[in-house]
Amino acid sequence: MTKGMFGLAIVAAVIFALLNSIFIVDEREKALVLQFGQIRSVKEDPGLAFKIPFIQEVVRYDDRIRSLDTQQTEVTPSDDRRLVVDAFARYRINDVVQFRQAVGVGGERAAEDRLEGILNPVIRAVLGADGVTSNTILSADRAELMSRITRQAALRAQPLGLTVVDVRLKQTNLPEQNLDATFARMRAEREREAADEIARGEEAAQRVRAQADRTVVELVSDAQKNADITRGQADAERNAIFADAYGADAEFFEFRRSLDAYEKSIRGDNTTLVIDPSDPFFDFLRSDTGAASP
Repeated sequence: MTKGMFGLAIVAAVIFALLNSIFIVDEREKALVLQFGQIRSVKEDPGLAFKIPFIQEVVRYDDRIRSLDTQQTEVTPSDDRRLVVDAFARYRINDVVQFRQAVGVGGERAAEDRLEGILNPVIRAVLGADGVTSNTILSADRAELMSRITRQAALRAQPLGLTVVDVRLKQTNLPEQNLDATFARMRAEREREAADEIARGEEAAQRVRAQADRTVVELVSDAQKNADITRGQADAERNAIFADAYGADAEFFEFRRSLDAYEKSIRGDNTTLVIDPSDPFFDFLRSDTGAASP
């Protein structure tokens, strides 16, 4: 090998070693320089940094605020009305050294598993505390409950090198079996209200029908009374006319009564009478002038 080629090899090796000793820290992350698994330095400021090539390695961690959706947790408030709570947390890595020592090579995934193991018990403890009812959880007072959960979770997450920024309750529902029972109770309540409305409607309809029947009876009674009065007045007027006619011409009145008697006696198919010829009933039939015989 010539001296020139040897020199080029040395230069290439130096450049390669130099490139492997330089790394860039992004403003969105923090970095640890490890040597044989031990922390040698912490790089939190963005820019260029150096490490010993081939001996030291760089582990990077996200410095931004991250979100963690927890699994649904069943809680039992003080009124024994069970609820299923779905929450999420916002956190960030505050101390990368403490974080590395707590989770090891598991990294952020292992940290989220441990953080979720902190959040669920805290949620159950706060929402199941004395004086906290399901109505409290479902009302505007839940903001204070979420603040309390955040403070307690942040305190328990400190050994992990994490800062819990906020914890929010996304959904608060009844368990499936309780939900079915609640729907059944609501349905029964609505059916009861419907039955009450139907009963009140029937009662009102009966009152209306009774009033209508009473009105019909009163109208018919009044009409019957007026008809009887009118009929009585007509009969009286007729009798008065007959009386006047009888007073004016007794013979004509008697003749008129005889004609009415003939009409009533010989009606329809009844055209045969068996009567003594000397009976006064035939006085007007035997007379040529139509006058009764003396």
